[in-house]
Order: sequence, then C-alpha cells, then structure tokens
Amino acid sequence: MTTGVGGSTTEEALARLTDMTDGITPIGKPEFLARLDRAATLMRDRGWQAMLATAGTNMLYFTGTHWHLSERLVAVLIFPDASMTYIAPAFEESTLQDFMCLEGPVATWEEHENPYQLVAGLLAQKGITSGILGMDESAPFFVSNGVAKASPQLELTDAAEITAACRMVKSPAEIAIMQRAMDMTLAVHKATASILREGITTTEVEAFIDQAHRKVGAPAGNYFVIVLFGEATAYPHGVKDPQVLKPGDTVLVDSGCQVHDYISDLTRTYVFGDPSDRQREVWNHERTAQSAAFDAAKPGAPTAALDIAARSYLETQGYGPDYQVPGLPHRTGHGIGLDIHEWPFLVRSNTTPLAPGMCFSIEPMICIYGEFGIRLEDHFYMTEDGPKWFTEPAPSIDDPFALNA
Repeated sequence: MTTGVGGSTTEEALARLTDMTDGITPIGKPEFLARLDRAATLMRDRGWQAMLATAGTNMLYFTGTHWHLSERLVAVLIFPDASMTYIAPAFEESTLQDFMCLEGPVATWEEHENPYQLVAGLLAQKGITSGILGMDESAPFFVSNGVAKASPQLELTDAAEITAACRMVKSPAEIAIMQRAMDMTLAVHKATASILREGITTTEVEAFIDQAHRKVGAPAGNYFVIVLFGEATAYPHGVKDPQVLKPGDTVLVDSGCQVHDYISDLTRTYVFGDPSDRQREVWNHERTAQSAAFDAAKPGAPTAALDIAARSYLETQGYGPDYQVPGLPHRTGHGIGLDIHEWPFLVRSNTTPLAPGMCFSIEPMICIYGEFGIRLEDHFYMTEDGPKWFTEPAPSIDDPFALNA
C-alpha cells in the first residue's frame, strides 16, 4: 500500500487537523493605497484619462472592497491622480460603504436611470470628454458596451495592460498569505489520502475535503475540488459521474481554499494499493517534467521557457508531440493570486519575462485516455535568485507526502 494512503476514519483524520491561520493577516490599507498609486503612475505613463474596475477581483485588488458582479453596475473609477469614485445603485450605497476597505465617494444611480451615463458624467466632472478609458478586462460586454454608447468620444482600451502589470507581481504580504493557504491545502491532501478505502466514492471524498479545509481555518471550505479515480483521472477537469474506489486505482485529488481572498491550488496523484510498473513509469515522467519546468524558471527568462522545457522532456519519452494525447494537452501552468488562474500563463506563446514576485503553478499533466492520468501540481514564486516552491513536490509514487523522509 502506498505510504499515507488509507488507515484512518474520517473522524480520526479530522481530529488531527487544527486551525492553521494564526498570525496571518489580510492586506492592509497602506498596501491598497500603494496599489492605487501604482495604477495611477501607469495611467499617467500611458496617457490614460481613467480606468474603470468592475466588481470582482480587480476592484478588490485596488480597493479591498468585496462585491460580486451582477447585472447592476458596481465599479470603481480610478484617475491618474490616484483618486477614485465608487459607482453603485442607490439602494446599495449603505451596504457598499459597510464593505469598503478604502473609503471613497459613492456616485449612485436609481433603478430607472442609466448607470453608464453616470460614468460619463463623473468623467466630465473631471474635465474628461475625450481620450483613453481603461476598461476592466473582466467586465461583461454589456458594461463595456454601455460605457461606449454613453461616452462615444472616449477610446476604450483593455485595462489588463495595467491590472495585470500590477497584479502579476505579488508583494511579500501577498506571498505570505498564499504560503499559508498552500500549507493548509497540503495538510488537507495528507488527511484526504489517509481516509481512502475500497468502496469510498469520489463524492464522499469531496465532502471530506470541504470539512477538512474548514478545520484548518478556511471559512468557506473548498474554493474548488476535483476527485477522480481510475480511468477518470485521464481527464484534466474530471467526468460527469462519480466513481467508486477499487484496489489499484490511480487517485487524483486537486483542491484549494481561500485565505484572506488569496487562493491555494494543489494536485496529488498516487495509487490506492501497489502501483503497477506502468503507473510508476508515467508518474516518474510527470515528476521529471515538473522538475524540468521548475529548473527553467530563471529570472528574466520568458514564461514560455517553462512550458517548452516540460513539453520537450515529455516528447523525449514518447508523448505528444505538442498537445497530442497520450501527453500534455494543455499549458504547463498558470499564475495565481486573487483568481485561481491569472497572469502570466506558462504557455509557449507567452514572452512575459519572469520577475520577482510572480507566482505560478507547474502541472504538466500526462493524460492517457482509456487508462489513467497523472497530474502533480505545486506552485512557486520568483525571487531575485530564482524560483522557490510554496510546497515541495511529491518525492515518489510510493511516498507522495514524504512521510518516510
């Protein structure tokens, strides 16, 4: 039996987990103000007149204010002098103020009014009747279309030029929060492996992972979860129906949680029972591909280098080529932060140079349809001296959690 797999009840495994959030604090107001200053500097450099960040992670990043995107416009308008104005329905003003981290004026609109005319009016009050408005890249079409119709004299441009430039480089405070979230999810992975038994279903395991994340201090439980057994592990994001665990099955568990808005995301793949020669061989290929990508993470190198390194190694072992299966059918990894998938992406077309503070997954999954798949996913962050793992990768298929180290 694989070390660390099986042997515990769910009650025993949960009892061994404790709250791991002590000492980790959320991002404070000084950092949000510094983010506004950074965005304002970038706007001035580009000659932008303003930037509209809609409800969601972009508004959260710059203001610390939580609000979910809906059909009603809630946003923050940021100007090159680092001032800002929130925009919200009138009946939500008090609630929005309650959620604010950075306080600011709120311009409101009634239900019968056009909120995009309100945006145009706010710009006009600042003397902005022409020029460039950065539009949140995650804004729905109805928002950008509404702004364009209300302000036809403005040139709307993709705000990712600024939002991504700011968000892709994490501060020490952000990295500290993400480190704790990753540690929490790794503890949950270990506990999850310990409860596996013949006949358990993927649905039961998913429910346990949610409980376990809550036990280690994630108030919302799972941010996401994928649990797959057997042949279903060959499909990166799973299959429609739950599976029942059998001896010899490949087990893939991919999950994460949120801590102070930042996300963890880890995958472990191992075998329930004794690995076959085939499972061991493919697992070792996956682990080597993961190492090849990590070793390619040199300061200043393009993010494409990591995808090329992992994929090139896999091709020497007979996988692919390119995205063909058996092999790696998707990019090697992604950035992570307030969103689980964010810039920059580890794909061979991406020339973004690696810089200190950037955070990524490395997960060059091997998919073999009809048999099984192996995904090992850990994250790293760049430093001045090179990459540093948030969590150490699994050492072997026989001891995936380094319990015998």
